[in-house]
Amino acid sequence: MIRVFVPGDAAALSVGADAVAAAIREVATALGHAVELVRNGSRGLFWLEPLVEVERGGQRFGFGPVRAADVASLFAADFLSADRHPLALGAVESLPWLARQQRLTFARCGIVDPASLADYEAHGGLAGLRRALAMAPADIVREVTESGLRGRGGAGFPTGIKWKTVLQAEGPRKYIVCNADEGDSGTYADRMLLEGDPFLLIEGMVVAGLAVGAEKGFVYVRSEYPHAFRRTEAAIASARAAGLLGADVLGSGRRFELEARLGAGAYICGEETSLLESLEGRRGQIRFKPPLPAIQGLFGRPTVVNNLVTLATVPTILANGAAAYRDFGSGRSRGTMPIQLAGNVRHGGLVERAFGLTLAEIVEEFGGGTASGRPVRAVQVGGPLGAYWPTSLFDTPFDYEAFAARGGMVGHGGVVVFDDTVDLARQARFAFHFCAVESCGKCTPCRIGAVRGAETLDKVIRGADPDANIALVRDLCEVMRDGSLCALGGLTPMPVISALDHFPEDFDRPAQACAAD
Repeated sequence: MIRVFVPGDAAALSVGADAVAAAIREVATALGHAVELVRNGSRGLFWLEPLVEVERGGQRFGFGPVRAADVASLFAADFLSADRHPLALGAVESLPWLARQQRLTFARCGIVDPASLADYEAHGGLAGLRRALAMAPADIVREVTESGLRGRGGAGFPTGIKWKTVLQAEGPRKYIVCNADEGDSGTYADRMLLEGDPFLLIEGMVVAGLAVGAEKGFVYVRSEYPHAFRRTEAAIASARAAGLLGADVLGSGRRFELEARLGAGAYICGEETSLLESLEGRRGQIRFKPPLPAIQGLFGRPTVVNNLVTLATVPTILANGAAAYRDFGSGRSRGTMPIQLAGNVRHGGLVERAFGLTLAEIVEEFGGGTASGRPVRAVQVGGPLGAYWPTSLFDTPFDYEAFAARGGMVGHGGVVVFDDTVDLARQARFAFHFCAVESCGKCTPCRIGAVRGAETLDKVIRGADPDANIALVRDLCEVMRDGSLCALGGLTPMPVISALDHFPEDFDRPAQACAAD
């Protein structure tokens, strides 16, 4: 029986993947072809979705982007055994966009059947967990520490240090919490893994539990990800039935249970303490720190709170060893990063590469420039609170320290591209507006500062005393950065200041010109 793969990933569904899958079933049945249809995850080549793949001789051959109306012609061209159709792409693994990547965390995404634990294990899954089960907790923590893995959610905090803190914390109960409340603009790595390789996260969370002595975990999934949530719940049920979760993990006598929880639909719940408040059934508001969640987290117990990609990277580290992972990257930024290309870009999608490639390589070589065909003017890296980068800084290496040295942050790896029609003054104003809408309201600099910032930039855009008002905006940004209780208010100044510094011409709005508009 020939295996045909059609992604069930939300990105593919949005452009008709379900209709393509239905058409393939219908035509195959009518023609008498024995076809096994697998709804895999996306490989991340979004401009080719829906990407249909046919397995022949151990290789996968692609066709895309395929519409339901193309299916009859695919069968007419004998696409199950040949590449004669105009949509034929050849061997998918050989496509230059994929061949140039270094996929470690996303090695199975788009390849395995996300509903099959057996398929996951057949492709190397559970090797890290089996090794961890033979190790002492402190040795697991040491392995993660020596790998150089840092939090992939934005803060970049060393994962091993956080785990060691929880391991050494005293308490009758500890927890592992996965932050999958992926709210940054232009990001989708968490969603892709949940929809395309969910057992990887489960394995990573079980390993984390073994490392710190936790027997319960929660996956907090963004409310806007219904497909990912359903896939996660199904994977947890399958894992429990197979003995991967429960009172006797893989026959080891060790216990670990897992629940998926749907998020509250608030950006602030991506902040770890707000997430914990939401998990406990309260409104998502930040907590004062200290105490840190590692000491007093969920229900007042020591808690590891890690981003999904962080936890999903752990099985690879345990399977291959810390040194193998540390060999990737540059400086203090070790391993690989899933970079998510979005916005006005020709080839949007997920690129996993070792830290150290430049912004120019990301935008031009992988992204292929703008979708509009106009010149690239700016990219925003790190979500709505990330800096705007002009093309003059595209030589910046993509790593934590290089970005921080130039006033930016890697964040969750989102790269949103803008062409030369973008108005950076209005983008800066949006940063304030976004903060005002999403603020939990607990601290004055964020709650009030964001509103006043938007109002003041409105005056600048109207051409009302721009010099004085820009000076006021800069002062306000300093107050928000230094006085806010969490990163929402504290980082909102980053896009504003970067826009002011790198694109000052967009803030030069003579009053008479604005009146004419």
